[in-house]
Amino acid sequence: MISFLRGTVAHVGLSSAVIDLNGAGMSVNATPQTLSRLRTGEEGKLFTSLIVREDSLTLFGFGTDDEREVFDVLLSVSGVGPRLALAVLAVHEPEAIRVAAHSGDGKAFTKVPGIGPKVAGRIVLELAGKLVPHGTPAGTAAPEASAEAVWKPQVVAAMTSLGWSEKDATSSIDKSLADSPGLAEKGNVAEILRATLRWLGQDGARAGNRIGARG
Repeated sequence: MISFLRGTVAHVGLSSAVIDLNGAGMSVNATPQTLSRLRTGEEGKLFTSLIVREDSLTLFGFGTDDEREVFDVLLSVSGVGPRLALAVLAVHEPEAIRVAAHSGDGKAFTKVPGIGPKVAGRIVLELAGKLVPHGTPAGTAAPEASAEAVWKPQVVAAMTSLGWSEKDATSSIDKSLADSPGLAEKGNVAEILRATLRWLGQDGARAGNRIGARG
């Protein structure tokens, strides 16, 4: 594994740089923030993560070891590849990512281009316990109030895919859980979705009965 590169900066582009290692040029993909700290002709050092695919070997570079650690953890989320993980680091500092993952703040991840509510919900769900803010004891639970931020985006996304608007989906979830508060505490996405769809059916039947009575 290539842990870091140190050499003369031969080239700095919009999304990558080339580091000259005793006559061998190594191309490294990096965030704009990391690239802005490199100067052509001067010595540069980047912590690196090597992504191995069947048809390619790609290096990703970071200004700090903490950035690389967060990048590697983000890759553990299903559906998050190296380009998307790098995009997250381009928008948020590593500590901000740790705080968002630990507190279940899915909205923070939707600020990253290419990440919608469904992917954001998956990120905070799968990173729970894997990324904690510095100074937070390992195993410390996220605030109880943040649990909704973990499951709600996923339920909303599932309902919008079935044809409901985001506004109607959110309203229906809230109203259905008013009848079943225990489901919100459990945070089981499938159960909450079924309960909401079941509530919508019952609510539609009640509305139909009211209309029939008026007729």
